[in-house]
Amino acid sequence: MKALVFAAVLSAIVAGGALAQSGKPAPKAPPKEIACAVMKDHKVNIAEATGKKMFADHKGSRYFFCCAGCPGAFKKDPAKFAKAPHIPTPKS
Repeated sequence: MKALVFAAVLSAIVAGGALAQSGKPAPKAPPKEIACAVMKDHKVNIAEATGKKMFADHKGSRYFFCCAGCPGAFKKDPAKFAKAPHIPTPKS
């Protein structure tokens, strides 16, 4: 009887350990939309903005823009917009 209880407890511990190891959270998928770095209330589709070259890289981060006027404002004073939503600059 003691051997049966011991085997059950041991099985539960092993199964719990395996579950804990496989229970790692999946890597977070990159966002599809992000707020414009200049006009923060405007959403920007990252893929479309990338295709249209509507972004700027600054100190290892990539910032996206909603319209043609935003990149110029950003380039005049990038530090002003450094806290805006951004992603890491992609590796080439």
